[in-house]
Amino acid sequence: MFTGCGTALVTPFRHDLSLDEAALQRLVRRQIEAGINFLVPCGTTGESPTLRPEEQRRVVQITLEEARQKQVRVLAGAGGYNTAEVIERAREFEAFGVDGILSVSPYYNKPTQEGLYQHFKALAEAISIPIVLYNIPGRTGVNIEPSTVKRLAEIENIIGVKEASGNISQMAAVIDCVPDRFIVLSGDDAITLPLMALGGRGVISVASNEIPAEMTRLAQQGLANDFLGAREIHRHYFRLMEVNFVETNPVPVKAAMALMGLLDPVWRLPMVPPKPESLAKIRGVLESLGLVQQVHAAR
Repeated sequence: MFTGCGTALVTPFRHDLSLDEAALQRLVRRQIEAGINFLVPCGTTGESPTLRPEEQRRVVQITLEEARQKQVRVLAGAGGYNTAEVIERAREFEAFGVDGILSVSPYYNKPTQEGLYQHFKALAEAISIPIVLYNIPGRTGVNIEPSTVKRLAEIENIIGVKEASGNISQMAAVIDCVPDRFIVLSGDDAITLPLMALGGRGVISVASNEIPAEMTRLAQQGLANDFLGAREIHRHYFRLMEVNFVETNPVPVKAAMALMGLLDPVWRLPMVPPKPESLAKIRGVLESLGLVQQVHAAR
């Protein structure tokens, strides 16, 4: 259900900081037309911690309205450090009709491995749709260890993990200890190819906000064991994957998308516009790949 490439959708804002619903509709349609495998609204790339509950609901509803027409799966983000609130949000999204929940591990309070297990177990018992764990210890302050992922994989509706630890050895250990039905996805564009070579099943991508067709093709070629073709795409767009993290995500990707004419360059605090030197790097990469001209010509 959630293999290949899924886009961690950015959330577009107007200059008055309100949600830009029309821009979001255009972005989702662009993703679908490019052949994206699934969509991930309200993740942290979508600045979900700054979205009010009603805005999160609206982002998910808009994404669903567009995706249902083309039968594209929606994996909605619902995570946080308060288990009861995460469950409440996940239940709302389940009622809307999402296909699954992506849930980042509790951040800041740094639960033990048993605490992580009980948190996700409680979430799984509260809803019936599939859950994909999200492990990003560099941001949350706690790592979901392979032994804990193995325990969680025994729960029927916990079906996968988005691995963004940056630790290839850990990713290999996770793949080695979970059942074949359990999906391991890359949380870093630049690590998609090596993870898929180990048995990963795709990526939840930042770069696919900019290049959805190309990242989808990379993931599909990996699934087809066409690593020669996947490597060509990876090498061609590696600079874009890197420059997307020249500053904290999602600052660079939204700056790039603004340069491409896809949205207004607006972030909510504490996210701020990129430094001039970072913006120059982003513009240079986009121009070298022909992305600015490509999108403006299409418009």
